[in-house]
Amino acid sequence: MKFVKTALASSVALGLCALPAFAQDCPIKIGVLHSLSGTMAISETTLKDTMLMLVEKQNEKGGLLGCELEAVVVDPASDWPLFAEKARELLSVEKVDVIFGAWTSVSRKSVLPVIEELNGLMFYPVQYEGEESSKNVFYTGAAPNQQAIPATDYFLEELGVEKFALLGTDYVYPRTTNNILESYLKEKGIAEEDIFVNYTPFGHSDWSKIVSDVVALGADGKKVGVISTINGDANIGFYKELAAAGVSADDIPVVAFSVGEEELSGLDTTNLVGHLAAWNYFQSADTDVNAEFIEEWKAFAGEERVTNDPMEAHVIGFNMYVKAVEAAGTTDVDAVREAMYGIEVPNLTGGTATMLPNHHLTKPVLIGEIQEDGQFDIISQTEEVPGDAWTDYLPESAVLTSDWKELGCGMYNTETKSCVQIQSNY
Repeated sequence: MKFVKTALASSVALGLCALPAFAQDCPIKIGVLHSLSGTMAISETTLKDTMLMLVEKQNEKGGLLGCELEAVVVDPASDWPLFAEKARELLSVEKVDVIFGAWTSVSRKSVLPVIEELNGLMFYPVQYEGEESSKNVFYTGAAPNQQAIPATDYFLEELGVEKFALLGTDYVYPRTTNNILESYLKEKGIAEEDIFVNYTPFGHSDWSKIVSDVVALGADGKKVGVISTINGDANIGFYKELAAAGVSADDIPVVAFSVGEEELSGLDTTNLVGHLAAWNYFQSADTDVNAEFIEEWKAFAGEERVTNDPMEAHVIGFNMYVKAVEAAGTTDVDAVREAMYGIEVPNLTGGTATMLPNHHLTKPVLIGEIQEDGQFDIISQTEEVPGDAWTDYLPESAVLTSDWKELGCGMYNTETKSCVQIQSNY
């Protein structure tokens, strides 16, 4: 009898061990939260299409964990509060397993309380201002040390810029990025009076006064450069006014952080040649993996369609998510999060993207020069740079670090050795 009981207990234990830790529901639902109308549709519609392509390709490979993937698309319509409402709909009504979405930081910050409350998971694919690290978000776009700081260094060191016009759309990303850049420039010896800062609303169209102010900045003969955090379709009016004022890239170079191939597609770029953009990917990257991606994209979306940096961020984020789900054996958010740390996937510029414990990636920094065909000539490229959630150039942030793997904290104060629970309000 004792032997029977022991054998029975052993067989039950073995049976329990053989059961999966999580029962996986099918299909696996991929929430797509991008503006398909309004001022940001010019940039975000392509990211929706990118996600549809990635889901289709994964299903052709057999899906994930034996399940088909289903893309659930919503349109937050460039309306920032609507992003929160649509995120809640995706998580509570549609029961999606993960969200890929948002572009502007104000839309991301609108979503944050919802996904943290409901323990959702979002991959955010656009360069942003940093100063944030949520356990529910993986930031696959650039932090300031992977875009804004290197671009500013290029202006200082390569172009000899002595005066800076920081032009941005009036919301959290440009304001915080420019806050960081002002501090950085002063540390580099640029006088406060040689830094001109201006913000305009989304969709702004009358740029004549601002452009004339920028031109006037160089009246003393010092070299002026524009660092642009202008977002959406307002860029069209800005570049048109530069051309109308006869301002060339040789006169006053512009480096943009939100203008890529998609924004230039269909524009007359004759007068934009020579102006710059800083990203972590350009379509012109000469690698086999990029050539394959471009071919797949054009076959899916149309020969006239271009690729851009946030698309690559979605490719990286999606491929990392697939690997994490496979490693975890489930789409359970907490299990996937734990599986994400240290995951590596190829980027499209020939290197490797690694997910760090601060929920940011390693990324190369590229400076591209606008060409007549709307593409970019890559004139500078670094090795992979680890993304920094908290900048070193604001004193209140310099003491902070993020480590969700070991410390379980996105805002750890290295001086007090404590985890701060309240996120920055920049």
